[in-house]
Amino acid sequence: MTSKNQNMKAVAPPSFVKLAMKNMVSKGKQSIFHFFLTAVGFTFFILIIAFLGRPNLPH
Repeated sequence: MTSKNQNMKAVAPPSFVKLAMKNMVSKGKQSIFHFFLTAVGFTFFILIIAFLGRPNLPH
């Protein structure tokens, strides 16, 4: 009975990284487009924060 229990090991679910890579391969162009949009949006966000937080130097 113990050998039967040892053979029935629980299989771990696939990791999120493996699932993300699998989806990226199957949805190629859409994934690249969404990555590009995220990168552009993050860049604009950082620039806006830098603009709003700039120090005010006297002339």
